[in-house]
Amino acid sequence: MTPKGDAFSQFEYEGWERAAGKYESVWSGLTRLFIPYLLEAARVVPDSRLLDVACGPGYVAEAARARGATPAGVDFSPGMVRLARSRNAGIPFRIGDACDLDFDDESFDVVVMNFGALHLSDPEAAFAEARRVLRPGGRYGFTAWASPAQSPGTRVVEEAIEAHADLNVDVPAGPDPFGYGDAGACRRVLSRSGFDPTSLTFRTVTVEWEVPSASFVFDAERDAGVRTTALLAAQTPDALAAIRGHIVSALQPYARGKAFSIPYAAHVIVATV
Repeated sequence: MTPKGDAFSQFEYEGWERAAGKYESVWSGLTRLFIPYLLEAARVVPDSRLLDVACGPGYVAEAARARGATPAGVDFSPGMVRLARSRNAGIPFRIGDACDLDFDDESFDVVVMNFGALHLSDPEAAFAEARRVLRPGGRYGFTAWASPAQSPGTRVVEEAIEAHADLNVDVPAGPDPFGYGDAGACRRVLSRSGFDPTSLTFRTVTVEWEVPSASFVFDAERDAGVRTTALLAAQTPDALAAIRGHIVSALQPYARGKAFSIPYAAHVIVATV
């Protein structure tokens, strides 16, 4: 498939195609830490029919299967889908659009999306599609990054970029990277998509990302993402060196022996049909 014609969708598609091969060795150590909280909040139980949207390498589907659920996955990146299939024989993964799911109405008991919403040009369209494919009483859960004020690791990176980067970079506009950080706002948007507003649960979870060095965080942002990676690609060598130095210095309090344990926070949001 090809992404929707808007500039942000094309930008994200091309970015994840480039980054797919690096994801498992870089970001998986962080994003996978939130999966147990997401599946618990979405009440994934044995025999649940579950759809993992924006599945990436298939980690959520894999964890759901370990709980006895029957998962499937969808992602717009062929590279990610290839990785998911190679890691998880027996789980059906397909290339597809989170905002236009190729599944019948009322096909699933649970739909989940782990950090996918803010990579979409129209997250509300994805919420509405999740609602469409859920059975009556079905549950939709997703995670979204917490703001720098709540997440020390994120704050370090944001402060380094704000201090040293040229921010006048031509990157297509997309959703607020720290959107969905308020329970009331989530309740309103999910209600518009057809979910029961009284059912919403909203929890902020902090985990510790174990990395081998402070510079690993800079390298991850520079080489294995999309929006921040594009911004860093446009910087001068001197600016990149200053950003790296700022991050390495600011992360020293999180040193644990020869490694680092860095707190990152995200919101776990669930609503019921």
